[in-house]
Amino acid sequence: MSTGKHDDAGEQERHTPAATTRFASALHYLQELTKFGFNLGLQRITELLRRLGDPHRAEQGAPAFMHIGGTNGKGSTAVMTAAVLQAAGYRTGLFTSPHLHCYTERTRIDGRPIAPDDMADLIEEMGPHIEAMVADGFEHPTEFEVWTALSLLYFQRCHVDIAVIEVGLGGAIDSTNVIRPIVAAITNVSMDHMEYLGHDVEAITKVKAGIIKEQVPIVTATKDPQVLAVIRQKAQSQGAPLIHVQEKAPEKGNPLNSTDGDDVEPSCMMSDVSWSVATTEAAILVRGRLHTYKPIVPPLSGAHQRDNVATAIALLEVAAEQGFTWTPSHLEQGLAVAKWPGRQERIGRFFIDGAHNVAGAETLAATLQRPPYRDRRKIFVLGMLSDKERSAVAAILAPLAEQVIVTRPNSPRAGNWTTLAAAVSLYCSQVHVEAAIDQAIAQADQAARAVDGIVVVTGSLYMIAEARHVILHRQTTPEFTFC
Repeated sequence: MSTGKHDDAGEQERHTPAATTRFASALHYLQELTKFGFNLGLQRITELLRRLGDPHRAEQGAPAFMHIGGTNGKGSTAVMTAAVLQAAGYRTGLFTSPHLHCYTERTRIDGRPIAPDDMADLIEEMGPHIEAMVADGFEHPTEFEVWTALSLLYFQRCHVDIAVIEVGLGGAIDSTNVIRPIVAAITNVSMDHMEYLGHDVEAITKVKAGIIKEQVPIVTATKDPQVLAVIRQKAQSQGAPLIHVQEKAPEKGNPLNSTDGDDVEPSCMMSDVSWSVATTEAAILVRGRLHTYKPIVPPLSGAHQRDNVATAIALLEVAAEQGFTWTPSHLEQGLAVAKWPGRQERIGRFFIDGAHNVAGAETLAATLQRPPYRDRRKIFVLGMLSDKERSAVAAILAPLAEQVIVTRPNSPRAGNWTTLAAAVSLYCSQVHVEAAIDQAIAQADQAARAVDGIVVVTGSLYMIAEARHVILHRQTTPEFTFC
């Protein structure tokens, strides 16, 4: 297995026919595992990791971990946190899901996805252990459990210093919850995956709060008092210090006491982290537990990213207390290169966002009603899975559209996808149905050009992944100025 570092010889080896065939076989193996569906629980992942030598345990050479859950924002927060740690010189792993274009995107070291041959090596190594598990009477691990185990083994083998792990689904019995992190976060909680997590916010929060562990600091940016109460209660029961990230009005007469490049050193204080709008609405002033930082412009689009930046800083400050020191310069460098494709991403005339639930739709709507998008005529390409709140999302987004093209997500869970058009038609008079995503994109592009507008591509991550691929591979990406 490679070390995760880039080398030309390794790149040439990865593109041989044999390597390509092995990678294709590994992908096929993983895709076959989807038949086991969502089967939450820790027994299978724990047993699989045991047979692999417990690569997630510190005594077996595992890296330090940071664990990030929540309904929305956890991926963005994870990406920014990992980017700063990498800028500070730490060999940094990043585990996120789902992927947009390829499985390898889910598992990265220093920003580079796992190499296809490394992925194939690990799948081949794990196969006999999985077969033995089943022969011994255990249920077959799910696709996500196998990938989680693969990633933890990869991080251990590549001698990663610290790995940022995004929760897959829920928290308490999500397969990532086998790790013991140095700090955890629950970005926020809203209604999503109700069939697995519960049918009200309190029930969902209790599941997500399952990542809170004894004496491990927990960060949250929730604005919901009910959610905060559940998290606080669980934190108290575990003796876990709670750090609440929240927006506060700027303090009048308080000079900017920003850091000047000194290392962020440990502190014994546990208190809130706050942010406020700085001199311009684009920048925020973050008051951490250790420092007040110079104004920061979030690298990712959307007002919600202000919470995510502050949450990342709160996580990083706890990491500093554990010996992972960094400077404000590292913060600036890391945020400058942080990218999270498919999440409020601009590509020419297109604005792509995986707003697949109500909270995500509300966040997208808020962005589209602010400059520079507010006064632009908007053509939507919208596709959602059948198990999502289609009518509620349509009620939020369709009133903003001049025209909506409903398309089919590339997933068995698309169900009767055309019913979304009926929900959209209650709020928008121009609604079209086009099953082929490439045709939907072409039609939307033509319509937007005619009115000097923008194309908003949103809904299921499955749909936006295919749409993004189409957009990136068009012969010419139309130039467009939002300002």
